[in-house]
Amino acid sequence: MTASTSAADGREPTGREPAAGEDGYEPDPNRWHALWVTLVAGFMSLLDVTIVAVALPTIQRDLHASPAQVQWVVSGYALAFALALVTAGRLGDALDRRRIFLLALSGFVIFSAACGAAPDITLLVVARLAQGLAAGFMAPQNSALIQQMFRGAERGRAFGFFGATVGISSAAGPITGGAILALASGAQGWRWIFYVNVPIGILAVLLGRRLLPRVRRSGRGRVDVPGVLLLGLGVLALMYPLVQAESGGLSRLWWLFLVGAALLVVFTRWQRRLVNRGAQPLLDPRLFTTVRGYAVGAGIGTLYFIGFSGVWLVFALFYQRGLDFSPLRSGLAVTPFALGSASAAVLSGRLVERYGRLLTVCGLAGVIAGLGGTALLLRFAPLHMAPWVAAPVLFLGGIGSGFVVSPNITMTLRDVPVRMAGAAGGALQTGQRLGAALGTAALPGLFYLVLGRSHDYRGALVTALGAGLVGMAASLALATFDWQRDRRTHKRHRKCPDEVANDPVHARQG
Repeated sequence: MTASTSAADGREPTGREPAAGEDGYEPDPNRWHALWVTLVAGFMSLLDVTIVAVALPTIQRDLHASPAQVQWVVSGYALAFALALVTAGRLGDALDRRRIFLLALSGFVIFSAACGAAPDITLLVVARLAQGLAAGFMAPQNSALIQQMFRGAERGRAFGFFGATVGISSAAGPITGGAILALASGAQGWRWIFYVNVPIGILAVLLGRRLLPRVRRSGRGRVDVPGVLLLGLGVLALMYPLVQAESGGLSRLWWLFLVGAALLVVFTRWQRRLVNRGAQPLLDPRLFTTVRGYAVGAGIGTLYFIGFSGVWLVFALFYQRGLDFSPLRSGLAVTPFALGSASAAVLSGRLVERYGRLLTVCGLAGVIAGLGGTALLLRFAPLHMAPWVAAPVLFLGGIGSGFVVSPNITMTLRDVPVRMAGAAGGALQTGQRLGAALGTAALPGLFYLVLGRSHDYRGALVTALGAGLVGMAASLALATFDWQRDRRTHKRHRKCPDEVANDPVHARQG
């Protein structure tokens, strides 16, 4: 499903699946065991985006921190994570994905221990920034290693597991954090949220050294340093007001959005210039123009995460502050969504080759129906029955989510040339991180705004969830457009197969 061209050689993707022995590909007998190592590491890094949220009140009290300081424990990690993604993916493509993955995983373990041992809020924030940077270097290697290790139908299954990991880790954060706080009771119990990464991470490093495939490089690739700076500053300018939203960052720093957009425009022109000169860009623009499904898939993922990511903070606020639930009970209340997502995501890896974008369309419709129905039930149901009444509808929404994240990742990355896989995966996750940052800033902010005016927790919940559904509806519209375009392409193919087969933009493999 992947072309065997390099971003550096100036050729377009060939649109042909490499056979065994081509593009340096030989099936690795350890590939499935290696996949589980990368998935465990990826799960830890993505779980740490949301798992800390339930412990923020305890951290603030124990370390005598201000609300603005403790917010950086969450937002600083997300910011560093997003800043590293594309650069880390390009380094993996140019140098050695295995080595970068293992180094980043080792750093993640070390900085997790540093977070757990931090004696004050300043050192905790610094350790979280370093931990987020390590996670950002590790994340794009996951999808790139799947591109490298798998071909054909196996790749769809592998991306199915990867998509399940992405989706479940976001939904499982509240319940996992609540469970750890319940088990590690006491004033310093929050430290185990970080310490739990250490033994799991050490085991993953040891297994990764043994199982991850080694790739011989004929030479060392060059890294586009000006591109790294332009993209990094652009992403920083876009995300910084969002991570400062709790302290008025959106109103004070709105002008940074304009700066970020301008920097990204300059970055895009610089990348095109490098391609025209035959040099190696940080992020090849042809990913968005000639690789079928990549641009649309990146857009769908970004819009979806705008609505999806902030939902869990809104539920935590409603249950813990509105209904006075403990962190564990609050997490259990949204567990049906995680269960539905887990069961559907694994199945969707087998169905995506047959149903394609239609699977994403149906999944998005299911998520919207599930979360919309949950909002209405929580608005009118008796409060003491709220979690029980909402559970079946949340489960439906989780099933829909399982048919969104995993198939979209598969369809977005499956036609990407292997040698561009790291940068492509990094760019895809950067969009998701930007969407998640916007959602986690906007939805809780809207919740507090409505609550401050009306003192109505139900009304605040419905309003915030409704705003999240707008992002998901936009994602559904884009997915529907792509599905309809696929149908028209297939009709053209039946009428004139030679014309469509030679079209590099519309040709779909598999």
